[in-house]
Amino acid sequence: MRTRLASILLVIAAPLLVAADKPVLVPDVSARHVQIRYSFAGAQLLLFGAVVYPGGRPPSDAASVVVVLRGPVQPILLREKKKIAGIWMNADSSRFRSAPSFYAVASPKPILDLVDERTASIYELGLHNLQLSPGGGALPEKERRFEAGLLDLRTRSGLYSENPRGVDVNAGVLYRAVITIPSQVPVGTYTAETFLIDNGRVVAAATRDIQISKSGFERTVALAARRHRLAYGLACVALSLGLGWAAAAAFRRRF
Repeated sequence: MRTRLASILLVIAAPLLVAADKPVLVPDVSARHVQIRYSFAGAQLLLFGAVVYPGGRPPSDAASVVVVLRGPVQPILLREKKKIAGIWMNADSSRFRSAPSFYAVASPKPILDLVDERTASIYELGLHNLQLSPGGGALPEKERRFEAGLLDLRTRSGLYSENPRGVDVNAGVLYRAVITIPSQVPVGTYTAETFLIDNGRVVAAATRDIQISKSGFERTVALAARRHRLAYGLACVALSLGLGWAAAAAFRRRF
């Protein structure tokens, strides 16, 4: 399998071997379209490819490869709960304008061992370098507290992850990384980004799009909820009332 993969990548990259005057990335993914069905329990996505060096030979100190899988950005309102007078209630909130719905980064070593903080921030490499665009008006301490809370919530749910030992590089040319997609992953167009880092600088980058969508009955329900909101809401209320009536009737018959 690995030999076949290497042959395919070398054939694809062959036209670049002569003309390239700097390293070029030739990335690919194991699936361009991930379908979510009722039995979907998560998946593993393989991001792989080759690094084409000028002359066709990698240097003795080959560059490092970092891969990022990013979901569509979305605004989010995060609420903070506190126990007041013995009751848990929403005490404060903060809005983020462009939080990625999914974010996973894999690298051969910790990000800050590859690039400095400025470069990591520019390319959004690492969870703590995400540009979440908080809604303004809040004190810096509050913004940092809510950013930490958002990262913690999405990390525990599997939507955000960072793997500092997640990229394998073979002979300085072929690379591969496995990204885990949880069962509750949002749908939309995802971007697989690959960065080639040499001496603390990003010297090449490439992207591939991945479509994650619902199919079958789940797709039908999702489309109905979006296109016919009123009818969908009424149907949900009717279904809830019907199930409640059926449960009450069964309880009366039994007792």
